[in-house]
Amino acid sequence: MSGKADSLKSILFALGANFAIFIAKLVAAIVTGSGSMAAEAVHSLADCGNQVLLLVGMRQARRAASADHPLGYGMVVYFWSFLVALLLFSVGGVFSIYEGIHKLETHEPLRWPWLAVGVLAFGLVAESFSMWGCLHEVNKARAGRSLWRWFRDSRQSELIVIFGEDLAALLGLGFALAAVLATMFTGNPVFDAAGSIAIGVLLCVVAVFVAREVVSLLVGQSAEPALRAELETFVRAQPEVEHLFNLITLQLGPDVMVATKAKMRGELSGAQLIDAINRVEAAMKARFPEIRWSFFEPDISD
Repeated sequence: MSGKADSLKSILFALGANFAIFIAKLVAAIVTGSGSMAAEAVHSLADCGNQVLLLVGMRQARRAASADHPLGYGMVVYFWSFLVALLLFSVGGVFSIYEGIHKLETHEPLRWPWLAVGVLAFGLVAESFSMWGCLHEVNKARAGRSLWRWFRDSRQSELIVIFGEDLAALLGLGFALAAVLATMFTGNPVFDAAGSIAIGVLLCVVAVFVAREVVSLLVGQSAEPALRAELETFVRAQPEVEHLFNLITLQLGPDVMVATKAKMRGELSGAQLIDAINRVEAAMKARFPEIRWSFFEPDISD
């Protein structure tokens, strides 16, 4: 079974890096008048807000189950993750595109361009540190899979969001740096405006990909394919189980619900059947600690 990453560490890494980058970018944007820098400053501010929202979601997801929510509040983190994707698209992407179009119309020249270059270089270093922290946790979870396969299979929405944000931030900084340098060497502010538009398009694309993954979790998605396969193999191997008809999983934040339908081995009385089911469920929860709820239906046919 793939390892579980500590999403909280990734979020705190990203929050610290993005706040420092935001302050530096904001000062540079005001001094230089760079549209690309302004777009990047708004991007970093949006990322800070996004990470705070993810922390709120993770805190709410730990609430105990209630009569209205008998399976707990684990899925609330998907709502906050989806909201983050929307903010990344609207606040980050759309504003950056608007800022670039505005700069195309005004042709405002850059002031103190080397300050912008220095801030962007600092941003690349800080954002690389944040991405390093994120990848450290991602590598725990992907268990040899490619990053794309992990991105599609992962059920940790908060880690998906942080990975998407960090990737967009690194690429966006690269776009902004290229735009500022092109403007410096040519004296044409169109490159700066084009950089802002490119950053906006990048953020919108990343937001769409992240939202697509989170929506699947929001409407109800099974556990990761590797975990489902391991669960099926484990249940079939239990001496009490003669035949596994069906096994359904549901990812509920950090927890998993499992519903099993199987034929039990031997001619068992009511009490013996209950004991056999209890042994299988206890062994399954001991082997897979992420299973919080288990429902077991004994039957003779599917």
